[in-house]
Amino acid sequence: MSEFQPPVIIPAAAIADRVDELARRISNDHAGVENLLMVGVLRGSYMFLADLTRRLTVPCSVDFISLSEYDRGNLPAGSVRLAMDLRVDIKGRHVVLVEDIVSSGCTLAYLVRNFELREPASVRTCVLVRKRGHEHVAVRLDYVGFEIPDRWVVGYGLDYDNKYRNFPYIGVVHTPDPD
Repeated sequence: MSEFQPPVIIPAAAIADRVDELARRISNDHAGVENLLMVGVLRGSYMFLADLTRRLTVPCSVDFISLSEYDRGNLPAGSVRLAMDLRVDIKGRHVVLVEDIVSSGCTLAYLVRNFELREPASVRTCVLVRKRGHEHVAVRLDYVGFEIPDRWVVGYGLDYDNKYRNFPYIGVVHTPDPD
C-alpha cells in the first residue's frame, strides 16, 4: 500500500455494514424481478458494485458505462460526454445505476435522462457517497450509502488523480478553500 495514509472518515467496517444494508433494500425492492441489471459507472464504482452485487439475494446481471464531465474549454460547466456505453439493451429491464459519489449531480442526472429514453421498466440510483450542499442539478437518489461534507475523498474506488482507489476505507485528501 502507499505511504500516504489520508485521515479516515468512513472505516472499512462501516462501509461493509452499509453495503449489506443497501443490498438488503435493493433485494427487497426487486423481489420477483427476473431481469435486474446493475450498471456500474466507471471507474469509481467498481469496488462498491462488486461488493454490492455479491450481497444481493435476487438474480442480476452487471454492465458498465463510462462518462466524462467537462468544466473547461468552450463547453458549459457540467457538460457530460458518454465515453463508453452499455453492451446490453435495457428496454423493459429494471436498472439500478451504481455510482461512487454524487457531487454536482450533473453526471447522474444525465445518465438517468439517457436511460429513461431507452424505455426500461424502471431506473433507480444507488450512490456510495453524497456530498452535502454541493448539488447543482436535482437528481433522485434511491439508495445512499453515506452523506459527507464537501471534502475530496479517496479510497474504496474513489480517487485523486487516479490514485488511492485501493484503500479499504474512505479518507479525506483535502478540504475546499474558504471563499
